[in-house]
Amino acid sequence: MNKNNQEIKQQKTVKSNISSPIRKKNISNPIEKNKDLISMPATEINISSAIEQETNNIVAKINNFNEKGHKNRIYNGFMSNPLSPNVNIAIDYAELISEFDKELKNKNTVHDLFATIHRILSEKIKNVYTAFGIFHEKSKCINLKLFNHLGSTYSSKVFLSDDKNPIVNCFNSAEAITENDNNFLKIPYLQNSQSLILPLISLNSTKGIMIIGKDNLEIHLGLFSFLANYCAMFMDNIELKEKAGKYANTDTLTGLYNHRGFQEFLSSELQRAEANNSQLSIIMFDVNNISKINRELGHAKGDEVIKLLAEKIKQNIRSNDNAGRYGGDEIAVILPETSTADAKYLAEYITYTLSCCFVDDVGPVKVSVGISTYPDCSRDQEKLLILAEQAMYISQAKGYKEGMSAIISSSDFNFWDDAALNSFAEVVAKRHAQLGINFEEELVHKFNNEQIISQNHLMEMVTSLAGAIDAKDPYTKGHSTSVSRYSEALARAINLPEDEVQRIKLGALLHDVGKIGIPENVLKKPTHLSDDEWEIMKQHPTIGAEKVLAPNEALRDLIPMVKYHHEHIDGSGYPDKLKGEDIPLSARIVAVADAFHALISDRPYRKGLGVEKACEILKMGAGTQWDSDLIRRFIAIAPSLSTTI
Repeated sequence: MNKNNQEIKQQKTVKSNISSPIRKKNISNPIEKNKDLISMPATEINISSAIEQETNNIVAKINNFNEKGHKNRIYNGFMSNPLSPNVNIAIDYAELISEFDKELKNKNTVHDLFATIHRILSEKIKNVYTAFGIFHEKSKCINLKLFNHLGSTYSSKVFLSDDKNPIVNCFNSAEAITENDNNFLKIPYLQNSQSLILPLISLNSTKGIMIIGKDNLEIHLGLFSFLANYCAMFMDNIELKEKAGKYANTDTLTGLYNHRGFQEFLSSELQRAEANNSQLSIIMFDVNNISKINRELGHAKGDEVIKLLAEKIKQNIRSNDNAGRYGGDEIAVILPETSTADAKYLAEYITYTLSCCFVDDVGPVKVSVGISTYPDCSRDQEKLLILAEQAMYISQAKGYKEGMSAIISSSDFNFWDDAALNSFAEVVAKRHAQLGINFEEELVHKFNNEQIISQNHLMEMVTSLAGAIDAKDPYTKGHSTSVSRYSEALARAINLPEDEVQRIKLGALLHDVGKIGIPENVLKKPTHLSDDEWEIMKQHPTIGAEKVLAPNEALRDLIPMVKYHHEHIDGSGYPDKLKGEDIPLSARIVAVADAFHALISDRPYRKGLGVEKACEILKMGAGTQWDSDLIRRFIAIAPSLSTTI
């Protein structure tokens, strides 16, 4: 019993002698004298700048230990076995600090920090092991990782409920503790040694612990204390940096990613999907009538609705999914390794939960939902987002069925139908500044990559494309359709074969498709064009033929109509100044139909003419600008075509 008491007394004495210089309230912390360093990014911390004024003190302190032990060979740097980790060697502390400075200042992660500190201590001081423990708030435990001098690593958890464990005692008391062995670690085959447990303290908060395994620890106390302080400060800076990055990419209202954070996350997930050859789906939610809610009930009520949508999304997505506030009232969800069918299932469930939530003065929250999937819909990030948003607008147009949102995938609809085309134009117009995508060019790209499955399909696509081009000019709405109808009528009047009539009908629909490349300031100019502007306008037949039709094999036989419908019989037209019968018959037919519709339509600088007056002007140009025979035939049928524009 007396023997045990002596051992306990001796242990307490050792603990007191070693730990008291580095108790929390007496810690000599050179970093605290440079508190402005705490706000610096972790990667920019320079040890030498932080300890310059204290290095001499540390070295003097260590040398003082050595001088006191000059009669003992172990304190004078002699060693009997250079391979033993427990033998002390002569240390040049200025050189050691310089090495720490060099190695640690470029470290970006806590793991790299710990591994580097262990490596240097193992090489220079020959310690048996180095261990680091980081406190985990939720599980109330310390996650411990130990590196031994042989290069092995061990991981374990120490729960704060184990109040007999010296690691827990050190963490709770924020005081250094020394143990005469390392049995408390319960790691088999670990060479036994004295152990020093140090708290990692930064800004009066204990972040974890550091354990050094080595006999005769007291001669390096100043160094170990400094490293513990440095580790704690590094961890704090890493945490602050992560928080700053999170706040920079976080929407303050919803707590979800903001637009930038969402795009960055989507980019990394798409790279992973490509590498793993897996699917990825995007769901786009849009709160219906949010403008009306904001206008009539105030923006606070609108924010309440958006926050409710965000909460329901967060509650129902998986841990590897993520969501972001894509626009003012739009929230998009990224679902890695998810098919369209699975994305629809999740969207249906979220819309159901929203329909069960009543907001005062608003009622149940209603949303429109669009989905796009990689790689089925597109492999391009921006195209995926455009398609999801397009599907969302179509969902909005379709409204509700049995009280539930119409959930639309971009694979569910025909791109060329009116609702799809209008929604696509709306999305691209809305996002043009961000995406740099031109609506008309996107249409042509889609047009030339479409798989034609029938003549009706081709006609539907051509009609939609022509309508979109006409929409660029508010004064020529329906122009292409009318010219196509007049050209078909004239072709039948001169008894052309049916297949040729259909070809002319199709070519006339696309006769102005080259206006896709004409700047809108020229196309929509309300007054007469200047000479330079007219030269730009005269390029549209060539643009239509070469840019739109030439890449599409199914439409190449329409090129003569598109390219030459502005040639004149006397050779004064453009682009190639062809004369007479050198101008293809189909192009001459379209030229007459085009001129007639231009005459009877309103223009920015004049009102549309009557049919009789328009026919008089056509007669005047017969033989010089237009084919005389075609003019005669057309005038005969003109009154029956239409009197209403």
